[in-house]
Amino acid sequence: MTGTIDARLDELGITLPEPVAPVASYVPFVITGNLVFVSGQVPIENGKLPYIGKLGADISLEDGQAAARLCAINILTQVKEACGGDLDRVVRCVKLGGFVNSVPEFGDQPKVINGASDLIVEVLGDKGTHARAAVGAPALPFNVAVEVDAVFEIAL
Repeated sequence: MTGTIDARLDELGITLPEPVAPVASYVPFVITGNLVFVSGQVPIENGKLPYIGKLGADISLEDGQAAARLCAINILTQVKEACGGDLDRVVRCVKLGGFVNSVPEFGDQPKVINGASDLIVEVLGDKGTHARAAVGAPALPFNVAVEVDAVFEIAL
């Protein structure tokens, strides 16, 4: 039987990909108590990194938002894995942390990370509202445009 969140993903035309394996010395998520801490997710799709470069130089605001949205899809994939495949166990998204590969003069990091925030709220509704940070970074792994990490509360 399809859960409520899976049905919402279907409604939105979103198919969660297979979880991406870590590329360094970390795990994709850690569960402690009723919290899931999701490691930073980059905008990877079908094994490719479609958003490479810096906001304010190589990447437009709209593409930065699309990159952040893709990060959020990858976050939901990891949360689903953490919940044993049942996204209906999500009680709420607690916090997102957004990192934007940007030139020093770029100041629209919050608008970029809205791509992730909006997707989480679109999928989870009120359970998706969250605290957030959106910061500029001089470089990110693989020169990706955006990286987003997250904390979720889940039902045990």
